[in-house]
Parts: sequence; C-alpha cells; structure tokens
Amino acid sequence: MKTLKMSSLLGFAVFQALLCLVASSDLHKEGYCTFYDECGENPTIENGILKLIIPCVYHGPAKKATEDVLIKLREVCPMLDHGNNTMVCCNFNQLKSLQESLFTSKAILGRCPSCVENFINIYCQNTCSPNQSLHINITKTINVTIDGQDKEAVLEYQAYFDRQFAEDSFNSCKSVRLLTTGNYAISAMCGKYGHTHCTTQRWLDYQGDSSNGLAPLDVLFKLINNHTVVENGIVPYNSKAWHCNESTSPNGTACSCLDCVQSCPVIPPPVVKDNSFTIGRADGVLVISIIIFCVLLLLFFSFVIYKRMCCFCKPSLKDPGHNSLVKPDYQQEPSCSEKVTVATQDVLGSFFEKWGTLIALHPVKVIVICLVLVLVFSVGMIFIKLTTDPVELWSAPESRARKEKDFHDKMFDPFFRTNQVILTAPNRPSYTYDSVMFGKLNFSGILSKDLILQLLELQSRIQAIEFWSDELGRNASLKDVCYAPLNPLNATLTDCAVNSLVQYFQNNQNNIEAKANTTIFGEHGEVDWRDHFLYCTNSPLTFKDTTGLGLSCMADYGAPVFPFLAVGGYENTDYFMAQALILTFSLNNYPRGNKKFNIVEKWEQKYLEIIQEYQKNPSTNFTLAYMAERSLEDEINRTTAEDIPVFMISYIVIFIYIALALGEYSSCKRVLIDSKIVVGLGGILVVGCAVLSSMGFYAWIGIPSSLIILEVVPFLVLAVGADNVFIFVLELQRDERKPGEKTEEQIGRVLGSVAPSMLLCSLSESVCFFLGALSTMPAVKTFALYAALAVLFDFLLQMTAFVALLSLDAKRQEAMRYDVVCCIRAKSKTKQKKKNEGFLMPFMKKYYAPFLLNNCTRIFVMIIFLFMFCAAFVLMFKVRVGLDQELAMPKDSYMLTYFEYLYKYFEVGVPTYFVTTGGYNFSTLQGMNGVCASVGCDNNSLVQKIQYATDYPELSYLKIPANSWVDDFIDWLNPLNGCCRLTSNGTFCPSTTTNEKCKKCMYNVFGEVRPSVAQFNKFLPYFLQDYPNIMCSKGGLGAYDKAVIIGNDGEIMASRFMAYHTPLTNSEEFTAALQSARELADNITKSMRKVPGTDPNFQVFPYTITYVYYEQYLTIVWEGLFNLFLCLLPTFVVCCILLGMDVRSGFLNLLTIVMIIVDTVGVMTLWSIDYNAVSLINLVTAVGISVEFVSHLTRSFAISTQPTRVERAKEATAKMGSAVFAGVAMTNLPGIIVLAFAKAQLIQIFFFRLNLIITLLGMAHGLIFLPVLLSYFGPNINNFVWHKKKEVSHEGHFVDGAVHETSAGYGNGTFTQYPENVLPNKSNLNGSISKSKQVNPIKTSAC
Repeated sequence: MKTLKMSSLLGFAVFQALLCLVASSDLHKEGYCTFYDECGENPTIENGILKLIIPCVYHGPAKKATEDVLIKLREVCPMLDHGNNTMVCCNFNQLKSLQESLFTSKAILGRCPSCVENFINIYCQNTCSPNQSLHINITKTINVTIDGQDKEAVLEYQAYFDRQFAEDSFNSCKSVRLLTTGNYAISAMCGKYGHTHCTTQRWLDYQGDSSNGLAPLDVLFKLINNHTVVENGIVPYNSKAWHCNESTSPNGTACSCLDCVQSCPVIPPPVVKDNSFTIGRADGVLVISIIIFCVLLLLFFSFVIYKRMCCFCKPSLKDPGHNSLVKPDYQQEPSCSEKVTVATQDVLGSFFEKWGTLIALHPVKVIVICLVLVLVFSVGMIFIKLTTDPVELWSAPESRARKEKDFHDKMFDPFFRTNQVILTAPNRPSYTYDSVMFGKLNFSGILSKDLILQLLELQSRIQAIEFWSDELGRNASLKDVCYAPLNPLNATLTDCAVNSLVQYFQNNQNNIEAKANTTIFGEHGEVDWRDHFLYCTNSPLTFKDTTGLGLSCMADYGAPVFPFLAVGGYENTDYFMAQALILTFSLNNYPRGNKKFNIVEKWEQKYLEIIQEYQKNPSTNFTLAYMAERSLEDEINRTTAEDIPVFMISYIVIFIYIALALGEYSSCKRVLIDSKIVVGLGGILVVGCAVLSSMGFYAWIGIPSSLIILEVVPFLVLAVGADNVFIFVLELQRDERKPGEKTEEQIGRVLGSVAPSMLLCSLSESVCFFLGALSTMPAVKTFALYAALAVLFDFLLQMTAFVALLSLDAKRQEAMRYDVVCCIRAKSKTKQKKKNEGFLMPFMKKYYAPFLLNNCTRIFVMIIFLFMFCAAFVLMFKVRVGLDQELAMPKDSYMLTYFEYLYKYFEVGVPTYFVTTGGYNFSTLQGMNGVCASVGCDNNSLVQKIQYATDYPELSYLKIPANSWVDDFIDWLNPLNGCCRLTSNGTFCPSTTTNEKCKKCMYNVFGEVRPSVAQFNKFLPYFLQDYPNIMCSKGGLGAYDKAVIIGNDGEIMASRFMAYHTPLTNSEEFTAALQSARELADNITKSMRKVPGTDPNFQVFPYTITYVYYEQYLTIVWEGLFNLFLCLLPTFVVCCILLGMDVRSGFLNLLTIVMIIVDTVGVMTLWSIDYNAVSLINLVTAVGISVEFVSHLTRSFAISTQPTRVERAKEATAKMGSAVFAGVAMTNLPGIIVLAFAKAQLIQIFFFRLNLIITLLGMAHGLIFLPVLLSYFGPNINNFVWHKKKEVSHEGHFVDGAVHETSAGYGNGTFTQYPENVLPNKSNLNGSISKSKQVNPIKTSAC
C-alpha cells in the first residue's frame, strides 16, 4: 500500500515538473511578449530621482504598432522599426517612459553614436522587442490596482544577452568622455566601481539596480557565452554591436578619437628632446673647459719661457764704463697714444685739483647748498610708490605672459582666490573595514568618523564667519565674497564652492552618522558613511548611491566633488588609503581698487585667525597646514619688516668700522683728535643722501620703487662710496704738506691725484646701471635706474659735500679740537701730525707684494685662477634656473608647512586654461569641427590635441584633458538629450521646467548634430544660462557661463577651455609646464588659422596664475647675458677713455671682472643658489663692486713710473691695494656677515651668500690675480712720462735721489721714490749731460 502511495506521489511530481517545463517553454517563444503596458509607479521604491513606472505582466503575442506608437518608436527605438507591419511589446506610454529614463544616459553618452545605438538597443530590446519573451524572464511581481482593475506588475526580471554582444556594447562606451569634468562618462554609470574598476557586468548591473534612483525596477543581466544552451527555451539576445570606430549608418560618422581609441589616427610618440651637450659620452662643456685650460696653460708657460729666453739671449752692449748702450722701452720716443694718456690724466688731475681747492675754501656754503639740493630731491619721497605686487615686480608689461594675463582678466573674471587647509592625523593607526559592498579594505587612520565630524565642525566654523563691513554698511559673510558657480548673482551659504570630504554628505552630520542594512548578491550587512565615501570617490557624479543609504554624492552647491580635491596622499585610486583631508574655500577675486577687495581680505584674515586658533588648541586631533590667497604677500611683508633691524645693524656695523678704520692712531694723546668718526658718519650720510635723492627724483617723475631697491641700493652705494672715501682719506693721511701750502691747497692737490680713479669707477658703474635699465624685467629695470642715479649722486656729493666736510675736519685737527665734540680743544700741546702710511700699506709693501709677485708665486697664482675660471665655466652650465616660492618665506612661516603638504599630498596640479582670442568663427561647421572632439570633429582639433598631450603627462605636464563648451553645447542641442527646448512662440524652456508644450530645438536624431549659424547664435546664450540637473547634465551655467564672452554683434570675443596640470613641485617644473603648454597652444593656433574665415591674428594661448611668474625663466639666461654685457661694456670703454685710450689696461680690467662674474656663478652652483631675477640683480651689482676691486689698481699700475711691470705691480698693490682692501672688502664683509642672521631665506641666500661670494671673489681677483696678471701682461711704462721725468730731473728737482712730480695726474701728487739707477747721475744736476762712462747701467729686466 505504501509502495503504491509512493509511486503515485512520484508520478505526480514528475507530471507536475513536465507541466511546468511545458508552461515555461510556452512563455519563451518567438513573437511573444513578457510584459506590456504600464502598471503605475513602483510601490517598493521611495524617493526616486525620476518617476519610476513599472510594466504589467503580459504573456501574449506581440502587437502591431499603431500610428502614434510607430512614430514614437522611430524616435526612441528606430532599430525596431520595420514599416507599417511593425510588431512591438510596448505601447505609446511605455515608449515615452523609456525615452525619459534614457535621457540621462543619452546625455552623457551621446557624443559617441555607436555607443548610444548599442546602449539604446539593449533597453529597446528589453522593453519593446516583438521577441521579448525569448530573452526576458520575470522573477518578481506584485499585484497592483490600476483604474479599478487588479493587475500583476513586474518588479524584477532577468535579461539574457550574448556575452560578446554585451562586451562589444560596453567597449564602445567605456572611453566616452564627460568634458565638463574631464572624467569618463562610464564612471557615472557604474556605481561604486567608477571608471577604473568598471566591467561589462558591473556596468549593466548598475543600470538595472533600482536603488540607483533611476531604474524603475530591477533587471538582472545574465551574460551567456556563445553557443551555451539556456534552459526553458530562453535564447540570449544577440545581434551586431557597433564598434566605436564604426558609423551606425551609411551617412553617419564614427565616434571621435577622444571618445574612442580605435578612431585615433596613428600618431608617433613625441620625441624626447635631449638638450645635453656631449662629446662622445663625456660632458661637452667639461671637455671644452679642459681643452681651454690646457691651451691657456700651454700658452702661459710658452710666454714665460719665451720671456726668460729673451732675457738670457738679449745681446749685452755696454760702453767701456760697463754702462748699457741699449735703451729701455720707456726711453723710446713716446707715441701719440702715450701723449694722449698723459694729457688726459693731466687735464683730469688739474681740474679736480682746482675743484677741490675751491670746495675746501668754502666748505660751509657747499654743505648748505648740497643739503638744500638733497632736500629738494628727497621731498619727492612723499610721492613714492612701493610695488609689492609680484606681477608688477617680475613681469614686464609688454611680456607675453603679462599681455595674456591682462587679456584673460579683462575678458573673464580673475582667477578665483584659494583658501585651503590640509589636515593629517599621523598618530592615527590604520584599520580594517569589512564592507558588504566593497569587501575588506584597510582604511587609513584619518578616515575615522570622529575626525570627519571634527572636519565638519571646522568647516562650519569657517562658513559662519561674519564681521562688520564699512564698505557694505552691514555684516559681511562668506556669501558676499564666495565663488558660487551655479548662483553667482544671489548666492547663499549653500551656493558657495566649498570642497571637502564632508560635501559627499552635503555637510550634514545626520548623513555621516546614517546606517542602513542592505543585501548585496545574497550577502546581508550594514553600510555606513565609509561605504558612501567609497561609492562617491568612484562615482562622484552620482545623485543617489546604491548602498542602501540612498545619499547623493553631489556637493550642497550643486557640483560634484572630485576625490583629488577632497583627499590626498593615496596611491593610484585607493582613496580609502588617503593620508590627508583637504578643505578648500574658493572666493571671488576682485581688483585692488574694488571695495570688495577689502572685504575678501578681511574674510581671509578672519579665516586665518580661526585656523591658527584651531591649530593651537591642545584638543585638536589634526596636524594641519593652511594658506589664504593673501598669505604669500602677508608673509613677505612680515619678514621684510622683521629683517629691517638686521639691515640696520648691518649698516651700523659698517659705520663703526669706517669710523674706526679712517682714524689715525700714531699717538695715544692724539686719538681723540686724529679719529675720523664725524668723517665716517659724513661718508655714510653722503651715501644716504645719494640714495634718498635718487629715490626722491624717481618718485617725482612717477617711477615706482620696491622693497628690493630699499634693501640692495643702499648696500651697493655704501660699498662704492666707502671705497672712494677710504682712497681719498687714506691718501690725504699719507700725504705730507709742502712748505707754505695751505690746507685747502693740499686737499685740492690730493683730490687731483685720486679723483680720476674715483671718477673712473663711479662713471663705469653709473653707465653700467643706466644701460642695465634696458632690461625688460621691471624689478631689474627699476633697480638699475635707482642704482645708476644713486651712484652718480654719491660721486657728486663726494666731490662737494664730503670734500667740504674733510676740509672742516682738517681745520679741526689742526686746531687741536676733539672729534665729534669739536668745541673742546686739547689742553696740552701735542706733536703736530706728519705723513702717516698706517699699518696696512707698509705691510703690503714690505711683505705681501714681494711675496705675491715672487716668480714662483706668480706662476702658482696664474695656474690656480685659470683652473678656477675653467671649473666655474663648467659649473656655470649646471646652475639651477628658477626661484621656488618657498624661498620667499621666512623659516618660521606657516606657508613652508603648507608647501610641504601641497607637494606631498596633492595628486593633481593647478588648472590651466587654453584661451582663444577673437577672430575665429565658432558658428560655422568648420569652426565647430576645428574645436570640438565629439563625433564628426577634426582629429587635430583644439580639444583633441590637448587630449593627445595628456597621453604623455611626463612631457606635456597635463594630467586631465580640457573641458569643452563647444562639445557640451552640441550635446545640449542634441534632441536625444532633450535639453534644448522652445515653446511654440520661440521662448526658451529651461531644462528645470516640465512644460509639456516645450518642443525640442532640433529634430535630427542620430549622427552629427551641428546647428546652423543662426541656430548657433540663438541657442548659445540659452545654453550658457541653463542650469545643469539630473534631466540635463549638459547645462552650461557654472561650467561655461563665464568661459565664453559674446560681443554685441554676436561674435565670440574670447573663450577658454580648462585642463589640469600634473602636480608641479618646483620652479623648473613650472617653467617646463609653461613652455610645453605654449608649444601646444602654438600648434593649435596654426591648425585653427587654417579654418576658412579665421583672422590671421587669431591666437590660442595657455593661461594659469603661475605663468606670469615663471615666464621670466624661459628667457632669463639670455636676458642676464644681455644685461651683464651692457654692464661690462662701459667698464671697458670708460676705463680706456679715462686712461687716455689705454686699450690694454681696459681689456685686462674687463677680463678680471668677467672672471669674477663667471667664478661667482660657478660658486652659486656649489652653494645651491639658484639663478633668477634676484640673482641677476646681485650679479649686476657684482659688476659694480668688481669695478671697485679692479679699476683703482689697474689705473694705479698704468700711471706708475717704476721701470718694470713687476715693480709697478708691487707699487700699485701696496699703495692702492691697501686702500681697496680697507675700503671695499672690509667695508662689505662685516655688513654681509650680519645678514646671515636674517629670517628671510631670500635674504640669507641671495644677499648673505651671494654677496659674500662676490666680495670674497672680488677681493681675491683684485688683490691676488690682477697684480700678477698686470706683472705679466700689463701695459709698458708710458714713454712720455719718462721723458717728462727726464726733463724734470734736468731742471734739478731732486730730493734725496727722488724726482718731485709736479703734475697732479701721475705720481698721485706725492714724492715718489725711484731707484737711483733709473735717474741720471746726481752729478748732472746742473743740467749738463753726463758722459757715458758716468751713467750707471739701468736695470730694466722684466724677468
């Protein structure tokens, strides 16, 4: 019995199974539907973004399309149109709902026709195919009541597709771009996976997930491999899927290269330029330098050997009394140039002697007149304007970058102001989070809920900033100054562009703390803020996530927040491993004259106060770095103010040295009488008056000054002026007054001997700086002008006021009155002062000069300095060009921490615009195609070329391709999107309205969409003001409303396309990025000029806020060479002229200065001093200081009457070298050393280090190399001088074997001692010519 029952039950079960199989087979057959008609909104979904209509179950045959259905079908699903006998499984309402649900997807995929065709085909087959039942299997339904009738509605179904068809469809869409954001369209259609991790299955799964807020029901896509049999009669849908490089119709066009890699032409990769100079495998400059060094050494040694051989081989012709019968060179008949030389010196000496005597006779009047003139000039200081704007300082008004910036700021709003905080939590350990959606992930410690809430609290405090504004007459807040892209005219706090991680939660604490239970692929679990964060970083354009939380990823101001703007310090796209949170407030930028400029600066000051207070709070869990737009200027001004005392101390140290060094200390009893404190102070006051007069004069005529002028020019003029003061005062001290000579006459005579040398240096420097003003760099130009006039005024005041002061001081000294307190006379009589050579001159004469000019020492010195020059020449090519912005900050600046965090944590660089000028017709077909990168556009269009560049970021320095208003305008016009609509009377319908009477602007459905010229001009303004939203993401408001400037006649006067640089961390990269962007823009310009109707002057140029600062480094090397050439040229010319056309002296003078400059640049490389505009100013200064080190000694050598070059070099070194050492080297060094204590790195590097190098190298070349060089190659003794001496000797002017020089030009107006063998025998004093046997042989060997 039991067996019978079991058999019956088994048979019944088999029967039931057979019935189900037959029934199931009947459900899936050709020509039958699975669902039809609409059954209302899905009752299981709340808060859907769109109206979510679900179909009714219908297992019947497909129905013939009615006329209205057929019309709609041709519009929505043209691939299902088979004429009047078309069978479908959908009605008109279903087609209309399908069309609405596809709007969003078509809007972002519409750039690629084959992609859109494939995508639409999938959903048309699911919804309307007459063979719908073959690949659709309903898995979940619900009973609903529609118009009083009970119906079964579909909640979920399976859709079977051939895997290859689905893969091809996905591949046709995966590269389509969203040009508004620079991202891929697929990232907005793949949910949590974004673009990087999206696959075909994940793409389709997201489309079919009803939790995304867009899908009306759940669609389970099943991808079946080819030839795989599916049970129950199901046949996976399979047909041709268009590849992205295929056109979907005979007259159609394939997707563009930007959206389809396969459509791109074969472009060879760019060739990396190797600018290095090599010879074989060796550094070419090094090889050349070694060759030059060897050649110079060979020539030098050949010269030395030749001179030696000449000395030994020279015939010895002597008279019977053993006197030489060979005349020395200086006994030859003088040449015309030698006569000119002496005449020049005589004229200058005579003039200055008379001038000095005149000034010394009327000292008080001269000082009063000078003070009045200085006061007149200095009054101009009340009109002085200090240039602090870096753009005005370093960018020439006529430079390309400046013109481009001016054009950009005139046409568009200035670049918005950035205020940013970068927060880290280094002590927070990482942790593991097991996400039901994303799996087990290792989160960084900073991504913790308590820290996220603290970030929200900090952001809220900053957003709540309020302060009283006199400009507005009310309290001002963030909304008054913020950048509000989607509501610029009437912004509220929620319209302000604030980018941070908490914007993924719309700045709502409840959203951060929200949790939800969800089921993913059968796995149940809880989701929280971390799942939403992961979802948004992968798909930032999401309006509703599918985590179960149902939150939007869009910021509260309506735009997406890209992860690289919210977090930093991650690898690849592992945002959950981010080490930093980024908080950015973007504010509008205003011209300095605008009243809102003061408001925005006040807001930034309040912002900084809050951040600094927050940072000091011990309960703060963050380590943070921050900046405001005003921070750079604030910190530079702060450090300048703090370093003013350092400069003052530097000047005080120099003053103390001068006051002490000028004094004579031969007797303790006369210390207070012979000291020169007042003279030293007077010398410094002369420098100060010269600087004030120069600044006042230029202020009178409206040339602005700068902080660098205030810091450098006094230092330069002090170095020059102190040298002249020392030379004059020391020469006066060394001189002994003639019998019967008045004090005024002595001062005039001494001035006549030294003033030509002072004139030589001062005139050389002044002309040098005036020519340096030809520089195009404003900072260098103004510095050169101020320095040139200050040096000139300094010389004039030294020739007047200082001579007068010295005259008064000499009279005070003679009257035995104390220095400083001149009203007090010494009580006891002290011995009258005599000629005083001091300590330094005797030391150099007795020890230093003989040692230096020893034969062995001279050779050693030449070898060492030639080696230094060649080595520096190599290093000169290694010097780093640029100025990193960190160096402008003091070492204790918070900006240094910000720069460190910026370079460490940011993954994307600054945005850059490619700006088009007027003269290009965008409205024509060729005009649009020459710019856009969508279907039908040229492969070498503007946007496409920028895309090519981003494929090689290491060369182009571009990371994210440009957005394109032309492409998005075309997409906006595309009727597939339904964005552009008009009423029957032609009024524009914004995409935010749902007026049924609004009709599409254009009616062509597929293929290229190009408006006519009239349509272009009519619809473009509508596009620029259309608000982007879920129904139309292509609206131009916010993204493009300020990117296109339309003239009154409808012509586009300017437009811009925004891309992003790679992270740029130093000046070299910023400069290379500018150069690369310009090359790209120039290439684009050439292509666009070929479009018919384009103005020949049309141009595309790149622009970002940094270009105007870094442009100088593209040309600064040649600019520097040009400026230095202009400075060196007058030193040669003036030296030659003032030495009476002594070309050899001028050349040796120039050679030594060039060696100082080359060696300075070489040491800059070793001491990590970059070459930039500040360095160039110092190098120009170096030329002036080098003139002081070199020219005095060169002139002293040239006018010396010693018989040999070596002896003349010794005399020049002892006499003038001591004054140069005391006046230039020892004046500069104490002041320079004080600068080492400045806070500003700019001062430490470019003023302390560089000026120390210049001074030490100038001293070494002037006091070591130059005497040796002159001893070998200096000019011969002037024959005219010798004959003049001979004439004087015949007149009997002998004093103990010395000739007294009556000319103020030669011999410096002193009693010059000469060896007896140079002069005629004393027995000939009565004028008779001695017999040859009575003449001593003259030692003239130059060996």
